[in-house]
Amino acid sequence: MKYRGIIFDIDGTITSTNQLIFDTFNHVANKYLNKAFTDEDIISMFGPPEDVILKELFSDNLEEATEEYYNYYKANHSIAKIYPGVKELIKDIKNYPALLSIYTGKGKRSSLITLQETDVAHYFDMIVTGDDVNEHKPSAEGILKFVNEYNLPKEKVLMIGDAVSDVKAARSAGVDYASVLWDSYGAEKVKEINSSKVFHSVEELREFIFRK
Repeated sequence: MKYRGIIFDIDGTITSTNQLIFDTFNHVANKYLNKAFTDEDIISMFGPPEDVILKELFSDNLEEATEEYYNYYKANHSIAKIYPGVKELIKDIKNYPALLSIYTGKGKRSSLITLQETDVAHYFDMIVTGDDVNEHKPSAEGILKFVNEYNLPKEKVLMIGDAVSDVKAARSAGVDYASVLWDSYGAEKVKEINSSKVFHSVEELREFIFRK
C-alpha cells in the first residue's frame, strides 16, 4: 500500500446514514414546526454541521429541538448500517499499519454517535468534524489538520468520500482521492468531476488501496 494516511468521510462512505438523517430532521420539524421536509430540502441544507442548521430552523425552541434531534438520532441509529466490508477494510488499513482520520461535515456529537454505534471509532487516530474547522468542505482545512499533525507527505495521503465536496477538498489539499458511489446521493455529479477513481464496491476500493 502506497498510502501512509487515509481519510474517510462518514455519511454515504462508512455508513448508510442518509435515511436516518432525513427521518431525524423530519421528526423534530414535525414536532416543533408542524411541517415536513423533502429529502431534497434536507440535502440542500448539507454543508455546515447539524447545530448550525438547527439554529437556523428552531430559533424559538433551539435547546429542546437540539436535544430531541440527537436523542432521536441515537435511539434510531439501528437503521443506519455500516456498509458490508467497510469495517474490515478500516481494520486492515490500521493494521498495515497506516494512520486513519475522519473528515466529515457532520457535527462532533452526531459523528461520535455514528462511529461508536458502528464500533469503528477506536480505529481512527484523528476525527475532524464540521465543528472542528473554520471552513467546511470543500475546504481542505480538515485534510490539512491531519497531514500537518502527523507530518505526512501529501502524495502518501488518500481522501475517501462520496461527494463532490470530498474531491474538491482533496484536490485543494494536494492529496489523492477516491470516490465511492455505493450510496452517493450525487453520484452523477461526482462522476463528472472524478471519472477515473470511482468505486462501486468496497472490494474495488480495497484492491485500489492495497495495489502493489
